[in-house]
Amino acid sequence: MSSLARAGRGVVVYRWTKGTRLPTAGARLALGEALAGLGVEEGTRDDAQLALSKLVANAAEHACGPYEVRLQRILSEWVCEVEDGDPRLPQLPRFPPDPLFPPEEERRGGGLDSLLSLLEERGRGLQVVHQLTGGNWGFCRTGDTKVAWFLVGAVAP
Repeated sequence: MSSLARAGRGVVVYRWTKGTRLPTAGARLALGEALAGLGVEEGTRDDAQLALSKLVANAAEHACGPYEVRLQRILSEWVCEVEDGDPRLPQLPRFPPDPLFPPEEERRGGGLDSLLSLLEERGRGLQVVHQLTGGNWGFCRTGDTKVAWFLVGAVAP
């Protein structure tokens, strides 16, 4: 990780501005490379990249920049953070108590068909983040900015 810039908190993985083309794809790629370099297993990287893509898309659409993605080690956990220039915290939707993407045995499509149909709809990004992180995510205000965060590799309690 020596090639990555150090921020005040954590290691900067990716930065973008309003003028950056495809920031979600860039952030996903950068996080995947960083986590691979740390030895994080592929399935965990995939989940983290999908969760990150939802938070980056939300920041790019709803908040002002500049934007930054960081990784930070806290005890034995890796925390991924997305910081934007808007201090307002979003209103969180109610999350269903059951899994968002239950398997559909009769259709043998499993949960993937359900996931893909929901991803085509708008307004489900934070539910996807909630599901992928087992509820280990959130937002905090940091002065004039806001940070969305999630634990990498977290499992539901």
